[in-house]
Amino acid sequence: MSIATTESRTPPGASTHPLAGQQMMGAEMVVQVLADLGVDTIFGYSGGAILPTYDAIFRYNAKLADDDAKRINLIVPANEQGAGFMAAGYSRASGRVGVFLVTSGPGATNCVTPIRDCTADSIPVVLICGQVPRAAMGTDAFQEAPVFNIMSACAKHTFLVTKPEELEATIRSAFDIATSGRPGPVVIDLPKDVQNWVGTFQGEGLLEFRGFEKRRAQLEATRLTDEAAAEFFAMLAASQRPLLYCGGGIINADAAGALSEFARAFRIPVVTTLMGIGSMDTTDDLALHMLGMHGTAFANYAVEDCDFLIAAGSRFDDRVAGKVSEFAPNARNIAHLDIDAAEIGKVKNVSWSFVGDAKVGLSDLTAYGRRTGFAKDFSKWVEHIKALKRNHPLDYNRESPLIQPQEVIALLSRITKGEAIVTTGVGQHQMWAAQYFDFVNPRQWLTSGSMGTMGFGLPAAIGAKLACPDKTVICVDGDGSIRMNIGELETATTNGVAVKVLLLNNQGDGMVRQWQRLMFKERFSGTDKTMHMKDFVKAAEADGYGFAERVADRARLQETLERFVSYDGPAFLEVRIDPDAMVFPMVGPGAGYKEMMLGPYIKPREARDEKMGEVKADLF
Repeated sequence: MSIATTESRTPPGASTHPLAGQQMMGAEMVVQVLADLGVDTIFGYSGGAILPTYDAIFRYNAKLADDDAKRINLIVPANEQGAGFMAAGYSRASGRVGVFLVTSGPGATNCVTPIRDCTADSIPVVLICGQVPRAAMGTDAFQEAPVFNIMSACAKHTFLVTKPEELEATIRSAFDIATSGRPGPVVIDLPKDVQNWVGTFQGEGLLEFRGFEKRRAQLEATRLTDEAAAEFFAMLAASQRPLLYCGGGIINADAAGALSEFARAFRIPVVTTLMGIGSMDTTDDLALHMLGMHGTAFANYAVEDCDFLIAAGSRFDDRVAGKVSEFAPNARNIAHLDIDAAEIGKVKNVSWSFVGDAKVGLSDLTAYGRRTGFAKDFSKWVEHIKALKRNHPLDYNRESPLIQPQEVIALLSRITKGEAIVTTGVGQHQMWAAQYFDFVNPRQWLTSGSMGTMGFGLPAAIGAKLACPDKTVICVDGDGSIRMNIGELETATTNGVAVKVLLLNNQGDGMVRQWQRLMFKERFSGTDKTMHMKDFVKAAEADGYGFAERVADRARLQETLERFVSYDGPAFLEVRIDPDAMVFPMVGPGAGYKEMMLGPYIKPREARDEKMGEVKADLF
């Protein structure tokens, strides 16, 4: 059973798989197919309904005692939600499919949040969860949950395996679906008796989805026609102030190189969404970093000033577009490139669109522009962009004796030279990290974007480090967010995963408190944690961290950060920050960019006459 009617599809001819034709348990087939697909790490928590598959992993690895490279690394978290976020971190950092394996009932329901999180951010993961035997389903058996019903509303696709003969094809199809088109999570609900079933291993084959493969093939074959490219460049030729607005779709499509090439070829500045950070080297002259609710002032000013907005792999999210009618008010044309046709015109009407792979679309545009000799001088606009960055930079209270969180992140960025993988929880620390870190390459910035899930940062960092063991991986977290999955501190030390955990402690739920300060007349209901007794350093020490320190003295900050980053092994550093520090800029919910709050330290620009949607003639 699955969302779509399926048939088993096996290519004609004898399988070339060396194990084809052998008798195997269903659980053994699951593990063998995962190994064939290149899975090297599984995150998960065992239980009765999934025990046959866990046993199959043990036996599979035992056969490879002398070949560690082929063994499947099994990482056991403190909680199934942690397993889901580890798989997500693994996928986000590597571009490969993250896999997690849990038991039925509460094991499966604990994974609802990471599955929904991955759907919202288009992250390819596969969840395999045990289920009670088929004969017991619907009887309220021990640890039974209606996983298919629950997950179908959250995942890209959900399978309930009722035909054992389709099991191995289902596993392969899950990976195929997770990575095709707009990526996303796929869930496989696997009854225990199907795991114990014994049948013939085929070694190949996928499920056939009527209509799906045809649509996917058409999408993958889509190229930009010369006619469409000519229409685009006609709009670009008519523009004086073009601006690229790029989102997480650039990262997912591995299109960062194509984006940079396009932007530099035609000298078009780039703003990114929270999820798009890293799609353009943030130190590049053309990069304006993040736009939106907590975007840089100069990025938001550029959106106000542009006359041609080119959206690529982005979806006009409410945290970006704000008051939609006022978003990019001077853009006479909007172009939109996206893999998902449903996103075109969903929020903002567009003049031109390309439904297809962002890497293909941008590469085809670049090739067409060069082939036809397109040349337009945007130097005045680029100089205007540079002036915006120079005149309205991010800033904060540099005179306070208290440690400012922005300074912490800026120092850490300099120490890591923009080359660290950074994960975050959700809240003020997330936005400070987004604003003040530099990222040279894509897949260095891992955060829960659309769902905004607290507790994401620590398990995601563990997954990212396992995917990229040679990279420095830093989890920037807040005292509220880290509590959500603090049990995963031990997962890192138990498995020798050398993540660096930086805790910015302001003794409260800072972002909610900021909203309460600005919009609820300082009624701090439920957000003050000053009376809580948690000693985070002692907790880290108890979980085996050789480096577990606290710093509250600004004079010690830099040298402590340097030791923290260079420590050989898992490290934990708590920084006591100014509890009154706030995130600016801020565009309030439902507000437009002209209502952007800059706080006391970011310089605003002078008011301009935008009557009739026209920028003053002396803009440049």
